[in-house]
Amino acid sequence: MTWLLRRAGASDLDAIMAIETTTFESDAWSRQQMESELANTNSYYLVATREGTEAVDGYAGLLAPRGAAQAEVQTIAVVEAARGTGLGRTLMNALLGEARSRQAQEVFLEVRADNPAAQQLYVSLGFEQISVRTRYYQPEGIDALVMRLTLVPPKVVLA
Repeated sequence: MTWLLRRAGASDLDAIMAIETTTFESDAWSRQQMESELANTNSYYLVATREGTEAVDGYAGLLAPRGAAQAEVQTIAVVEAARGTGLGRTLMNALLGEARSRQAQEVFLEVRADNPAAQQLYVSLGFEQISVRTRYYQPEGIDALVMRLTLVPPKVVLA
C-alpha cells in the first residue's frame, strides 16, 4: 500500500478526531486540544492518505520548537485496517526527519505499558526506555513508558 503524507491542517480536524476517539477511547484528546496543536507553530502534524483517496488512515504529531535540543512525539494513530502495514513506521520516520531539520538532538515520547506493538516499533527505531510514569493514562491507571531517541546528525560526504 502506498500512502501520501502531507502537513495536517484545520480541514483535517474531523478525520483526526474520528481516529483519535476510536483509537484512544477513554484518554483521547479533546477537539479543542487537537485544534490548538494543529495551529501551534512549534508543532508539526502529518496525515496519511492512501494514494488515490482522501481518506485519512493515520496521523502523527511532533512538538519541536526550531533550534531546541529536545522534541517530543505528541501523538500517533493509525486506523485499525491499516495497522501492521508499516504506516506507523512511515509516520514516525517523517516526524524524526522533521525533528532533525529543526536541530533537535533528542526525541522523547510516552507509550502505554499495555501497547507492546507500539513499544516494539519505537525500539526498532532506536528509542530506549528511560523511565516509567506510574498510572499516567487515566482513568484506567495504565503506566506510561518514557522513551528517548538520541538523534545522530547526518553524515556529510564530500566528493
